[in-house]
Amino acid sequence: MRKFLSLYLYSVIVLCSLRVFADQVVLKNGDRLSGNILKSDAKTLVMKTEFAGEVTIQWSAIDEIHSTQPLHVDSKGAAPAVGAVTSQDGNLEVKTVSAGTVSVQKDAVLDMRNSDEQIAYERSQHPGLTQGWTGGANVGFALTGGNSETKNLALAFTGDRKGLNDHIALYANSVYATSTTAGGVSGTTANSSQSGIRYERNINARVFGFVSGDFQTDALQDLDLRSIYGAGFGYHAIKNDRTTLDFLAGLNYTRENYTTLQRNIAAVTLGEELAQKLGKSTVLTQKLYFFPALNEAGEYRSTFNFGTVTKISKWLGWQNAFGNIYVTDPPAGKKRNDLTLTSGLNVTFAH
Repeated sequence: MRKFLSLYLYSVIVLCSLRVFADQVVLKNGDRLSGNILKSDAKTLVMKTEFAGEVTIQWSAIDEIHSTQPLHVDSKGAAPAVGAVTSQDGNLEVKTVSAGTVSVQKDAVLDMRNSDEQIAYERSQHPGLTQGWTGGANVGFALTGGNSETKNLALAFTGDRKGLNDHIALYANSVYATSTTAGGVSGTTANSSQSGIRYERNINARVFGFVSGDFQTDALQDLDLRSIYGAGFGYHAIKNDRTTLDFLAGLNYTRENYTTLQRNIAAVTLGEELAQKLGKSTVLTQKLYFFPALNEAGEYRSTFNFGTVTKISKWLGWQNAFGNIYVTDPPAGKKRNDLTLTSGLNVTFAH
């Protein structure tokens, strides 16, 4: 009786293990891996194994795939297929419910996901307004004492939400600094802020339309508020996993409120934006915009921003940012350029 119970328990354990870890991948060198297939992008396949956790396998090294769970398979020139997958004569056979067995060439596969990964992917492509956000906050602070006392605070925030056909980008940054000399003379040496939002909608794979709003203040330039509202079109000159390069053109309306004057400006928007991944941990961004006025001949405004974020851990990074705003006609006695340089820790988030 005891021997029978032991054999029964062993059979139950084996059957449960086969049920949980039923998928199998056979490599060209003869090795076999068992577990749950999670996803593949036709470059690599990710499988969750019982003892090694998630394992990434080169797609070119795979000879056969056998799954008991349904997989969502997208391939070139064919409709998506969902079902258990087996290998037959170098092709993948997908046992669908509605169309029977569908044969897919292994080299034609674009991506493959199990049900949980497919749900997560679809949510990422069609996020709700409060979903799919990534970004971070940057904080920098400096303090000195002795012959002079200085305080410097720099804050920055970015938020980014990308859907299947649209993109929302938010940003805000602020720099505030004061200085007091040994003689007791004190003053504010920096007090400026910038913020903005832009919404993009894809027209096709390369062309998109956009609307934007940007807002700027600068106490030392006597700028109470500059509001810029723009719209236009953009072109993705380069768009891949490591590099994006966009060119933008459109029109904008600017209202400037200085302490001593107010003015309204209609202008052209000409811009260029670059994002480049450097290695595995650093992202470089650069933006250059030129705004020639339409109602004031010879007048224009330009902005330039350059920054890097280097990942230290999953949620912490080191950020450096440089910015320059140039106006051709500031109030009397004020300089045309305003430069900012900040450096500090960046705390990232995702929702």
